[in-house]
Parts: sequence; C-alpha cells; structure tokens
Amino acid sequence: MQADVVIDVAGVGVTRSGGYLVRGIDWRVAQDERWVVLGPNGAGKSTLLNLAAARMHPTTGTVDVLGERLGLVDVNELRTRIGLSTAALAERIAGDERVRDVVVTAAYGVLGRWRETYEAMDERRAGGLLEQLGVAGLADRDYGTLSEGERKRVQIARALMTDPELLLLDEPAAGLDLGGREELVARLAELARDPDAPTLVLVTHHVEEIPPGFTHALLLREGAIVAQGPLDDTVTAENLSKTFGLPLRVDRAGDRFTARSA
Repeated sequence: MQADVVIDVAGVGVTRSGGYLVRGIDWRVAQDERWVVLGPNGAGKSTLLNLAAARMHPTTGTVDVLGERLGLVDVNELRTRIGLSTAALAERIAGDERVRDVVVTAAYGVLGRWRETYEAMDERRAGGLLEQLGVAGLADRDYGTLSEGERKRVQIARALMTDPELLLLDEPAAGLDLGGREELVARLAELARDPDAPTLVLVTHHVEEIPPGFTHALLLREGAIVAQGPLDDTVTAENLSKTFGLPLRVDRAGDRFTARSA
C-alpha cells in the first residue's frame, strides 16, 4: 500500500445471517482527502465506516487502515489513531457529565471522568477543540443540557482529542434542525479546509449536508458501489438517481448541493 493511502479496501464483502451487508467493495482514500459516503438506509454506509474504524472485519477481501491490515494488527492500538463519532457512542455519554470532561476523557479512551488525572496540556487541547467547534462557552455545562446541535459539535471535539490521523463521522447532522445543521456544516467546512486536519470521511443521506471543502464522494446502494471519485464528477443527477432509486434533480449553488425529485 502506498505511504499516502489512509484507507485501502480491496474486494471486500461482509456477510451477516447469510446475506451481504456490502459486497465487491474497492475503495481507496488518500491522505488529506475529504470523502462523503452517500446512500439510502441499508446501503452499507455504516458497515463501511465500521470497517474503516477497525471495529468490524471483512468476510472477504482485505482492509488496510493507516498502513495496517485488519486481521494482522492489534485493533485496540490502531483505534487510538482513529477519531470516531457515531450515534451509538453518543448514547453512552451521561447527561450529567461536564462538557469539558466529555472531550478530555478521550485522552484515556474512556467515557466519564472518575479519579484519573489529566495533564494541563490535555485540558488546554480540550478547551481549544471546543473553541474550534464553536462551543467553548459551554465547557462547564452539563452535556444533557445542550441542544442536539451543540452535542454533535462536542462529540466531534471529543473525536479530535487524540489528534487522530483519520476522522470518521457517521451522520453527524442527523436529527438537527436547519440552524443546527448549517452551523455544523460550517464548522466541518472549516475543518475540511484546515491543512493540518486529519483525513475525513463523513457518512450522510443528504447532499445538503456535504460541507464545502470536501473533495470526493462514494455512492452506495444495496451494499454495492454505484459511483465514486472526485465530488464534482460523482454527485450528479444520474448517479444520485441510481443510488436512491428515483429520478432526482441535483442543483448546486457555490459549494453547496441540493437534490429533489425530478
């Protein structure tokens, strides 16, 4: 695998209960690329993200992440190099946990601050990430008092706490109102344009949630790839119509996409 390749998925299939979750997947993500993975429910998006997060192994084919092959590496060690934000992780965060602690505890890979002691450097990094995501003023609030949009930004700050080489975001805008979505998209656009940010992969159902600065797209339907490549060449009416199984019109205003029934 080339040194600048962060994710290399070759001939991958994943089966459960005799059926395929994904099949015939070939996908390569290079360093500094920002990918969006699009598709309807059941398309295999979360399965692919779990493979990239080293939280699932393929049934067939090979998966290399950050130069390490799944099945031949200590996944616990590999996971320390990957930032991950998912709904399943978010559900485990206690409502009475202080926002600053939600972020800083990622340094030890735990949820919930107990008796562990963190260095001043960790506390400063947590504060800086909260500021970067626009929620520094909430650092001393209880996590459970935040709006859904604020929680999503805190979750992303937590995922960035360990300075990962790869950041994976599973439907970060799910459940947000219009204001919350736009605030999140703006923050992700800033992150995407930061040359020091990790390689990014974002899973979503909606082209409206693609942040400016993202470079590539992968479209999935029924566990198989419909199209992949540079964003402008891939997010088209033809490809999205095949992906979602109905005629769609795709419009673009500046760096933002919209889609509706044709």
